[in-house]
Amino acid sequence: QMQVEESGGGLVQAGGSLTLHCATHGFAFRYSDMQWWRSSPGKGRELVAEVLAAGSLTKYAESVEGRFTISRDNDQATVLLEMNNVKAEDTAVYSCCALPFNRDTACGQGTQVTVSS
Repeated sequence: QMQVEESGGGLVQAGGSLTLHCATHGFAFRYSDMQWWRSSPGKGRELVAEVLAAGSLTKYAESVEGRFTISRDNDQATVLLEMNNVKAEDTAVYSCCALPFNRDTACGQGTQVTVSS
């Protein structure tokens, strides 16, 4: 059974930093693309960052480019999202999703990030 679990959310001041952690289990992590999404009232769902299985290539939403960094550890089957210089508009529920080859996408419950100005 695939398991994806986020942690590390919380309250952070604008301009500060926060690191989100995604732990996974039950699938071939090193062959899976991994994504961080966020959802907030009025803004809908946004793909924030992804790290591909092939070559660990990374992609970012324009709104976070240069401020957020996604990384993966294939031995630990984990993904990090380092958030720097956070802004009020980064307030959202952040979810980690796994896209394994030839299996359905699985996402965690999410972790709340609140940025205070």
